[in-house]
Parts: sequence; structure tokens; C-alpha cells
Amino acid sequence: MCVKKKYPIVRIITNCLYFCEQYLTDKKMKDKKENGNLEQLAVFAKAMGSPVRIKILQFLANQDSCFFGDINEVLPIAKSTVSQHLKELKEAGLIQGEIQPPKVKYCINLENWEIARQAFQEFFSDCKKKESCCE
Repeated sequence: MCVKKKYPIVRIITNCLYFCEQYLTDKKMKDKKENGNLEQLAVFAKAMGSPVRIKILQFLANQDSCFFGDINEVLPIAKSTVSQHLKELKEAGLIQGEIQPPKVKYCINLENWEIARQAFQEFFSDCKKKESCCE
């Protein structure tokens, strides 16, 4: 005779364990996704933590296509720092292209741009509305 049929409590406990395990697995996946989103948000925020990088992103976002040339000829940015700023933005995934001379072309990574936009929008919309703060 099957143990589960003879002892209904075993069946109940087995089912409970199964559903608890499933719940914990789902929760871990959700937590992992949330942590991944927070980590990605932090990477975007760090890359955008410089006014120079914000200027570069604004410039590239307003272009109709990839930008070819030296960005320091268009924006008031020292040539010595442009490549470092472009490297940081590229590593964060906000821009794409080649930044190694003589081939210099870059543009906004539209897929990651949308991910960043949604991540920041979600982050800033989480604040609960209050009548006043710290009074």
C-alpha cells in the first residue's frame, strides 16, 4: 500500500513542501531580477554621474544617425578626456560604436537607452507622496 494513501498527512505535507519550494524559487527569481535591475540602474547612474557625460549623451541623443568624428570639435570638451568619458558610457551600455582612432563613430544604444529610461522612471515613481517631509 502506498504511504500517501495510508497516511493522508504525508500527502498534505508533501504537497505543502512542493508549494513552499515553488514559492521560494519564484521569490528568489523575483529578488534576483530586482537586484539585477538595481545593479543595472546603479551602472547607468554612475555613468551619468558626470556633467560632461550628460552633455555627450544629450548631443548623441539629438543626432539623426551615428556621429562620425571628434566630439570635442562640436562640444567644449577637452580632447584628452573625451575618450575616457566615451569609454565609461560604452561600458555602461548607454552608447555603442567604435571609439578607437582612426575609426570614430558612436551613437546611443537605443535598447539600453529604453531600459535606462524605464529603470529611472520606475525608481523615481516609487516615492510615496507626502504632505510634508521632516517637519
